Amino acid sequence: MFRDKTLLVTGGTGSFGNRFTEIVVKDYSPKKIIIFSRDELKQSKMARQFSDHPNVRFLIGDIRDKDRLYRAFEGVNIVIHSAALKQVPACEYNPIEAIKTNINGAINIIDAAIDQGIEKVIALSTDKAASPINLYGATKLCSDKLFIQGNAYVGKKKTRFSVVRYGNVVGSRGSVVPLFMKLREKKVLPITDKRMTRFWITLDHGVQFVIDSLSRMSGGEIFVPKIPSMKITDLAKAIGPDCKLEYVGVRPGEKLHEVLIPEDEFRNAYEFDDHFVLPPSKDHTWLLEKTESAYYKSGKRCNDGSKYSSDSNDTWLNAKEIMNIIELKD
Repeated sequence: MFRDKTLLVTGGTGSFGNRFTEIVVKDYSPKKIIIFSRDELKQSKMARQFSDHPNVRFLIGDIRDKDRLYRAFEGVNIVIHSAALKQVPACEYNPIEAIKTNINGAINIIDAAIDQGIEKVIALSTDKAASPINLYGATKLCSDKLFIQGNAYVGKKKTRFSVVRYGNVVGSRGSVVPLFMKLREKKVLPITDKRMTRFWITLDHGVQFVIDSLSRMSGGEIFVPKIPSMKITDLAKAIGPDCKLEYVGVRPGEKLHEVLIPEDEFRNAYEFDDHFVLPPSKDHTWLLEKTESAYYKSGKRCNDGSKYSSDSNDTWLNAKEIMNIIELKD
């Protein structure tokens, strides 16, 4: 799929972009990987990391800048969009900035991709976009809608847009794992609510799922991996078994349980062995042929009245399994 192709990763100096680049350079044969981000310091560090790979290039730019995107997308075949303002408290405190990046930036990418003839664009989303209660989730829901409906703007051009939605990434920047690792020295770990559950996915799993979704996509889908849940108390016990748990209350904009597919979406979803797919609206005539494809026929329609939520998941991690994953990540 990537052989002799030029890939561009927005927000490419983040956790996902770093690991995605490592895997693609090692296991695939792309013509070029372009890291597009606005942080020159992170780019210089990443450039040293990939100094032996001349096909990894770096461009300074911001997805808010449509002109820069047009220039960056020239000659690109595939775009992986991972740039976003992601910290819930920061988005709550700086709502206009979150909208400029997460929503207006998505519009810029859609316009530039269509006009520059990009073949595939896959956007990374979050469980917080499903039934959102904070601004970050709301902006990502808007972004998801924009990318899915972006297929309606393509006309006779070849560009196709899809979305990948998954949960919290183990040890990524802003994750609770590095925080707990640091605070365990003080023998006290802050817990918002003992009932809280979360989906969990490793960075490698997330990267591979994006690669798999790129190979599956026809345009207009939201791909959701089947991933385990964990209790926040089990995470605390795994990292700091001798620590006291201090209950501090749920923060504004935070849920007790995360949802990857809410009930109203679940009835239209298809279930496969290791993932779900939310197909685009049947208002798109090109969907009618696609849902009859061998890919969709290999799955099954989901049950009406259900949902995919972290508190009712079939797969759970215990404290020992969590610790094994964290040690493997480190």
